[in-house]
Amino acid sequence: MRAVAARVRRASVTVSRDDGSRDVTGAIGEGLLVLLGVHRDDVDGTAAAKADTMARKLHELRLLRDERSCAEAGAPLLVVSQFTLYGDVRKGRRPSWSAAARPEDAAPVVDQVVARLRERGATVETGEFGAMMEVESVNDGPFTVLVEV
Repeated sequence: MRAVAARVRRASVTVSRDDGSRDVTGAIGEGLLVLLGVHRDDVDGTAAAKADTMARKLHELRLLRDERSCAEAGAPLLVVSQFTLYGDVRKGRRPSWSAAARPEDAAPVVDQVVARLRERGATVETGEFGAMMEVESVNDGPFTVLVEV
């Protein structure tokens, strides 16, 4: 499992619907924007443990101002599924997505990470798995890290 966590002043995700409508499904003020990718090997018997570890790391990482974590600051997280984090561009000009988990396998893992964050007391907003999303953010710093479990 891989996440890109960015400290933001604010962030939001808007989903575009087939009928042309658009819905904001998640928005936060100061906190962390988390783009979360699930590897095909993350959906085996270790999924729950990996989801718990990722949630703990994201909630406790000292990425906010004054080296505080979301847990310490009570800051929210906006979690957006992002299978493209496992795009492989080492060969050719087209990314290979073979390392990413299939959507039907990845969605429950993303849901588990969100659930574990909420169980820890985090305020979590989300995108919509598999939807066409527009993610907007105002990065703070910018301060962005890659988290892998």
